[in-house]
Amino acid sequence: MNIKEEIIRLAKEIGISKIGFTTADDFDYLEKSLRLAVEEGRNSGFEHKNIEERIKPKLSLASAKTIISIAVAYPHKLKQQPQKTAYKRGKFTPNSWGLDYHYVLQDKLDRLAQGIEELTADFEYKGMVDTGALVDTAVAQRAGIGFIGKNGLVISKEFGSYMFLGELITNLDIEPDQPVDYGCGDCNRCVAACPTSCLIGDGTMNARRCLSFQTQDKGMMDLEFRKKIKTVIYGCDICQICCPYNKGLDNPLATEIDPELAQPELIPFLELSNGQFKEKFGHVAGSWRGKNILQRNAIIALANAHDRSAIPKILQIIDQSPNQIHVATAIWALGELVREPNPDMIELVLSVKNPTPQIQEEQSRFLEKFGLQEQILIEN
Repeated sequence: MNIKEEIIRLAKEIGISKIGFTTADDFDYLEKSLRLAVEEGRNSGFEHKNIEERIKPKLSLASAKTIISIAVAYPHKLKQQPQKTAYKRGKFTPNSWGLDYHYVLQDKLDRLAQGIEELTADFEYKGMVDTGALVDTAVAQRAGIGFIGKNGLVISKEFGSYMFLGELITNLDIEPDQPVDYGCGDCNRCVAACPTSCLIGDGTMNARRCLSFQTQDKGMMDLEFRKKIKTVIYGCDICQICCPYNKGLDNPLATEIDPELAQPELIPFLELSNGQFKEKFGHVAGSWRGKNILQRNAIIALANAHDRSAIPKILQIIDQSPNQIHVATAIWALGELVREPNPDMIELVLSVKNPTPQIQEEQSRFLEKFGLQEQILIEN
């Protein structure tokens, strides 16, 4: 029996799009860039903290010999558009369409491991999906899944960069695959297209400037990024949309997709309770940061969509929301949506009780935008 061929056969049966094998040797070449990212404050904060564990597979599995890398492709275009309604819609990016990819990949890794256990005795392994110690992209590149593009994503000729990645660290002794023989070449489209210039051009980035990070970060979104997210309330796809390897792709479904959840109505989204949010969106990857952050993004998206029908909802948030970040964001959004605020709007903006520094900053910005600062000073 050829164990490698049997594992490849198993992978196809399970619905794994691409599989590759590499040694469990250390990823020493990553250490310098990983430490530099920490020193320069370019990390998102979501990464595994122990750099030694990120570059040494044997710290995760002492008997490690071979790492099996898997990729599950997913589509980047909706087959079915959500129905047209009176509401403007926001967007989750494709990696959050359908069931959370962590569950999808973990299920496939578990089934692959169970299948291997039936093929060989004394099988030891450890599975990782995204939140594990190893750098998934580095493993996938060395295992021949694809190359790491200038946008930091693994790209293959078959599926572009629209792939979920995971791996099994194993004690199996399997001949490794070779890295692919293609890459970005002179193409620089993603670096040029990035609206925040977060891509450094060598496959690394300033993650804190990435719009995907901004839609997941807590607190107020910096003014610099608000208009740049447009109507996306989770993620960012710009560096993938412009990539030539992604042109003309028709990737298979990784999981069933509800277009109403992929592009939710913004005003109803703002009205969801915690329970309603968990029931409706709790199974998608974008829900992991919770309702409040995504609702903050939805307020910004309404302003960016120039949805003046949302003004009553924005005023209600300013008047009644217990969430101070929502109140401050709503004051900014009101300033974007109204041509000239009426006296009631001005009074509402200025009458927020116990305003936080963020609210005070947005109040000042609102007054300055409409030239009301001197008028307020004279009246007082």
